[in-house]
Amino acid sequence: MNALAFFDLLRWLDGSPLSGHLEPYRRRLFSEALEARDPDGRLRYNLIVAGRAKKNWKSADLVLAALYALLTSSPSGNECYLLANDEDQAGDDLRLAKKLVAINRPLSKHLAVQEKVITRRDGRGFLQILPAKDVAGSHGKSYRFCGFDEVHEHRTWDLLEAMQLDPTRLDAQMWVTSYASVYHRPGVPLFDLCQAGWAGRDPRMLFSWYGGDRTTDPAVADADPETRANPSRGSWADPDYLAQQRRRLPAHKFRRLHLNLPGLPEGAAFQPEPVMDAVRRGVPSLAPEPGRLVRAFVDMSGGSNDDAVLALGWEDGGSATIARVLNQGPPPPFDPRAAVARFVTVLREYGVGSVTGDNYAGQTFKADFERSGITFRVADKTTHQIYEALEPALNSRRVILPDVPEVEQQLLGLVWRGGRIDHSAGEHDDWANAVAGLVVELLVAREWRCTVPGCPTPGCSGAHFFELGGSGVWDTGVGVNVTREQYDALVRESAEGEAVAPAPVEASAETEAEPVSELSALTRWRQSERARRASGKPEVW
Repeated sequence: MNALAFFDLLRWLDGSPLSGHLEPYRRRLFSEALEARDPDGRLRYNLIVAGRAKKNWKSADLVLAALYALLTSSPSGNECYLLANDEDQAGDDLRLAKKLVAINRPLSKHLAVQEKVITRRDGRGFLQILPAKDVAGSHGKSYRFCGFDEVHEHRTWDLLEAMQLDPTRLDAQMWVTSYASVYHRPGVPLFDLCQAGWAGRDPRMLFSWYGGDRTTDPAVADADPETRANPSRGSWADPDYLAQQRRRLPAHKFRRLHLNLPGLPEGAAFQPEPVMDAVRRGVPSLAPEPGRLVRAFVDMSGGSNDDAVLALGWEDGGSATIARVLNQGPPPPFDPRAAVARFVTVLREYGVGSVTGDNYAGQTFKADFERSGITFRVADKTTHQIYEALEPALNSRRVILPDVPEVEQQLLGLVWRGGRIDHSAGEHDDWANAVAGLVVELLVAREWRCTVPGCPTPGCSGAHFFELGGSGVWDTGVGVNVTREQYDALVRESAEGEAVAPAPVEASAETEAEPVSELSALTRWRQSERARRASGKPEVW
């Protein structure tokens, strides 16, 4: 029996025919999801993602679909699971299923209701309704149907991964229903599923979405946001329900619950649109570009839990372009000094002679970098101050981010905690901190200007001097920092009588680096420049 004929036999809880409560859009969904098959007999869709605002029959449809899957013929058996977000939701779904069985003779004839499970009287299957946490560690289940009710609070794929489909079953299905997630970022199941649905890249996914901003249903595509997100609005007894909810709920909660629009974590630090708009989709990194003055920021780690992360980029027309972001390679636990070695290789690839980071582990990592010829500057802002300075740059669309999921996830997960911006409990912000620190370095903390009269642009090709926040220093690229007076003296003393620009050119506020004589500094400088010229490498500014 097909799905619609099955439902036409049933009655709703008030005794009225169920068919009278199934709007056309829901009948289409049931027909496509539960009946459409490929020529080889397998169900055309093995994943259904159905999103609508609150009070639009999502849970009822999931229970109805599960009962249909339980009773239809399946050669491999009719094991069905319905996993709710929490104990309360599981209880509601179980009570609804039991009431439907009790009021419908066609169901009670074939099904037996027990405390927490509904079984087929012939022993061919069951419907078990549980809170998600009760099966989070389960793997390898083979089932006919698995429904997930309200996944908006799921932060990871752990549960959906544990309950993945059995590839040997042609009729196995997974049905996910929810309103929009509060964790609207890559890596969160509902976000990833919606991205795949809108892109249409999964031919075996049936994507049905009704949101205040957009919908998959052409019939309501031009409706107002409230109608677009609430396709069952016409079935409500109270026509003023949405107006009442808008008055009573905080705006961000009304937006998510009743317009099915992505929410934000409680106390979210950044709005999602500026962060997501900043991402250069499909471009995870940019190669070094000749003539670019590249800067770097590192968030080091002890190697036990958090990643160590390096970000590199440049300022371009008043915007911060983040060219590359990478971590230590192997997951924690790892050797943090091996991370330094990895980062030094990339810094040299981009022609960077200095890096900025916080004072984590005291002088340990500073010494490690500088032993490799990379000057380490301690950031003059706290992590919270860096995040505060990042926000106006994001909002003014002056940040260009690579398409690196960890960066987007962590920026969108930052929240206000105790008067400062930080990551949520149990989450991390190492990727976000490295990128934010670099943006601030590029746009806020360091202002570069050439002091030679008549020079039109920073990054000029002459051997010109740059100032850093009013304190003039020059990093020769060979581990020696000199003041302007030292620089002028070195040029005067040069046997070649010319001002040679070192490669790479990087500024640093650390003027108290390794004490050396002016003559030895010039000697090392000359050696570096001659080696660069001999190799044919361009100057890097």
